[in-house]
Amino acid sequence: MVDAALVVLGALLTVAGLVGCVLPLLPGPPLSWLGLLLLSIAQDWSPYGGRFLLLWGVVAVVVTVLDYVVPGWGAKKAGASRAGVWASVLGMLAGMIWFPPFGMILGSFVGAVVGELLVGRSGGASLKAAWGVFVGVMAGIILKLTASGVMTYYFVAGLLPE
Repeated sequence: MVDAALVVLGALLTVAGLVGCVLPLLPGPPLSWLGLLLLSIAQDWSPYGGRFLLLWGVVAVVVTVLDYVVPGWGAKKAGASRAGVWASVLGMLAGMIWFPPFGMILGSFVGAVVGELLVGRSGGASLKAAWGVFVGVMAGIILKLTASGVMTYYFVAGLLPE
């Protein structure tokens, strides 16, 4: 009974991990990793042992840290202001609410342009900065989706009989 509950909770965490790759409020890869951990506990460490879980735990932490670094790096490289970065995040959230799922991508870019224009940048400089923010945010999302997607694969594979 407890094992089944751990597997169900692990599955929920794995799904939440995938969702968290695109929702900035949820830590996607760490949630996916917790799903793998619960599956391993439920199955007496049968599908995946300590080394495997340690490796993916490190990957989850590194990808999560990079998700905070890469957008800032892209923004800085393109000369974006702090306002452009924050407006990009707000635009992404607004886009997810009003035009899911593609609104997130468009909202991020439009938000960055608006943020740059609000701090007095010219149209060309705003577009260049917005592009840097956009590329950085998308790179972070792709990194997270890749890591969480692989962990989801391992979760599902661990449920299947050998």
